[in-house]
Amino acid sequence: MLKETTTKLRSAAFAMAFLSSFALTVCAQSSQDGAGAPATAEEKGPAVVSQPKTVSSVGADYVAPKKALPSSSRVGVDSTEPLPLTLNEAIRLALNNNNDIAISQIDVEMSEHDLNAARGAYDPRMSAESYYQRSKFPSTSFWGGSNNGSITTNDLSNSFGISGLSPRGGGSYKFEFSSSRLSSDNFFNDLNPTHTSGFSFNFTQPLMRGRRIDDNRRKIEIAKKNLSLTDVQFRQQATEVITKVEQAYWDLVFALRNYQVQSEASGQARQQVETNRRQVKEGVLAPIDITEAEAQVKIYEQDIYVAQEEITRAENNLKTLMLADRTADLWSRALLPVTPVALEAPGLMLSEAINAAMESRLELAELRTDDEINQIDRRYYRDQIRPQMDLTVGYSSVGLAGTATNPDDNPLRSSVNSLEQRINDLSTRAGLTPLPSTSLTAAPSNLQGGYGQSLANMLGQNNPTVTVGVSISLPFRNRTAKAELAKSVAEGRRIDTLKVKAEQMIEADVRNTMQTVRSVEARLAAAAASREAAEQQYTSEQRKFKAGMSTVFLVLQRQTDLTNARGRELQTQTDLNKAISDLQRAMGNTFRYRNVAVITGQHKLQQIADADTNTNSESSSASTEKSAARPVKGNYLLGAQASSPAHVNLRP
Repeated sequence: MLKETTTKLRSAAFAMAFLSSFALTVCAQSSQDGAGAPATAEEKGPAVVSQPKTVSSVGADYVAPKKALPSSSRVGVDSTEPLPLTLNEAIRLALNNNNDIAISQIDVEMSEHDLNAARGAYDPRMSAESYYQRSKFPSTSFWGGSNNGSITTNDLSNSFGISGLSPRGGGSYKFEFSSSRLSSDNFFNDLNPTHTSGFSFNFTQPLMRGRRIDDNRRKIEIAKKNLSLTDVQFRQQATEVITKVEQAYWDLVFALRNYQVQSEASGQARQQVETNRRQVKEGVLAPIDITEAEAQVKIYEQDIYVAQEEITRAENNLKTLMLADRTADLWSRALLPVTPVALEAPGLMLSEAINAAMESRLELAELRTDDEINQIDRRYYRDQIRPQMDLTVGYSSVGLAGTATNPDDNPLRSSVNSLEQRINDLSTRAGLTPLPSTSLTAAPSNLQGGYGQSLANMLGQNNPTVTVGVSISLPFRNRTAKAELAKSVAEGRRIDTLKVKAEQMIEADVRNTMQTVRSVEARLAAAAASREAAEQQYTSEQRKFKAGMSTVFLVLQRQTDLTNARGRELQTQTDLNKAISDLQRAMGNTFRYRNVAVITGQHKLQQIADADTNTNSESSSASTEKSAARPVKGNYLLGAQASSPAHVNLRP
C-alpha cells in the first residue's frame, strides 16, 4: 500500500512538472508572436548592453571524449609492497641522511678548522738559509792585503732560526744560529780559512698594550665562540628537520587515510547506482535517478585521483627529508606509516611552557654567544687604547777558529820580526838590554782549529753580548682604537635589543602554538561529533529511501556530508599531531621530546631497532638497512638508540 502511494505521488509530481513546462512554452511563443511587428523607439525601451568582445571563443564547443579511467598506480612508485615506516624510523633516516644536517655538520667542521687556523698563530716558525759567495774586489794600497791590486774571498754561510709568539702575555721570541767559512788571499790574515759561529736569543714582552689580550688571542677566543655558535646552529637545523619530518609524516598519514575515505565513498556511491537500477526495473524510480547516482560516482572518482596526487606529494616531501640523494632505493617504494596518531594533547601550563622556552630555545643561546663575542671585542679594543710599551731582552755569543797561516807569509810581521831581531843582536853586542817582544805574533792556540773549535768557543761564551731595553709608542689621539671600542659598545646594545625582541617573539610563539593545540583539540571533539551525526543521518536517510520516504538526492547529499565530515575529522587529527610537534619546537623541547642526544667525540654510525610497539621486526630491519644509505662525514655523526616514542642520537 505504501509503495503504491509513493508511486502515485511521484506520478503526480512528474505531471505537474510537465504542465509547468508546457505553460512556459506557450508564454514564450506568445511573446514571439507579439514581437513580429517592428517597435517604435518608445516601445523598444532601454538599450540592451552587448557582451564584451574580449571573451575568448577558443574551446567553446569542446566536449570531453568518453574513455576509460587511467591506471590507479602512482608515478615511479611500486605500491604492491609498501614499506612499513614508524615515525621513529623516519626521524632516524632524516638525521642520518638529511642534506641540511650534513651541511650544518660541514659548517661545524669548518669552524673547527677556523679555530685551528687561529691557534696556528702560535706555531713556531723555522727558517734556514745557506749560500756560497765568491767575491773579488780591488785593493788600493799595500794595507789592503794584496800586492796584485785585488782581494779574492770565498764565503760559505749557513743560518738556522726559530721564532714565534708566546700564547700567554703576548710576548715574542726569536732564536738564531749562524755559521760561516771564509777564505781569502789577504796576506794579513793570521787564520785562513776562518770558521765563525754564533747564536742569539731575543724576547720582547709587552708591558701595557697587548699584555692581557692581543689580536691573535682575540681571534682564538672568537673562533671558539664561533664553534659554539655553529654547534647551536647545528642543533637548530636538527630541530627544524625533526619538526619537518613529523609534519611531513602526518601529512602522509592524512593523505593515505583521505584516499581510503574517498575510495569508500566511491564504493558506496556505486552501491547506490546498483540499488537505483534495481528500483528502476521495478518501476519505483525514474531512470533519471540512475544518472544522478552515476554523476555522484564520477565526482568521487575525481576526488580519488586528487587524493592520490596528495599521497604522492606528501610521500615525496617526506622522502626528500629522509634520503640523501635521488639514487636511494626508497624513492621507488611506497611508504606505509604505522605510528598511530595522538588524540590527546599534553597538559601544560602557559608559565611552564614559557619558562622552558626561555631556557631551551636555541635562538637565545645564539644571542648569548654573540654577546660573548662582543665582550671579547670590547676587551680587545679597550686594550688598544693603552700606550705601547715593550721590554726587550737579548743574549748572544760568538765563536771563532781557523787554520793558522805561515808567519813569513805576512810581510809586515816578517819585516818587524827581522828588524826586532837585528836590533836585539846589535844591543847584545853593545851590552844593551834587548827589546821586549812585540804583539805581532800568530793567533792564540784557542782560536786555531776547525769548525768544532769554533763551536766550542761559541758555547764557551767567551764573547757574550747582553741587551736590555724598553721601547714606547703612543699615537696621538688614537681615534681608530677609540672608534672601534665605541662601535663594539654599540653592538652590545644592539645585541641586548635583539635579545629582548627574541624573548618577545618566543613568548608569542609559545602562546600561539599552545592556543593552536587547545583549539585543534576542541575542534577534534567537534569534528568527531559531527562525523557521528553525519553517519547517523546517512544511515537514517538510507532507511527512509528503502522505505520509499526519501529521494536519491537526499541520500547522495547525506553521503556527501558524511564524506566531508570524515575528511574534516582526519584533517583535525593530523592538525593536532602537527600542532603538538610545533609546540614542542616552540618550547625548545624537540630533542627531549624525541629523545635526541648530541654526544661529543668521533663515533661511527650505529643503527639500533627502536622499541616502538607499532613496528614489527621486518619493517624495523628494513628501515635500518635503508638508513645506512651513506656514511655521515664531518664532525657530527648521527645515530639512533632504542627508546619510545623515538630516540635518535646526534653524535658530534
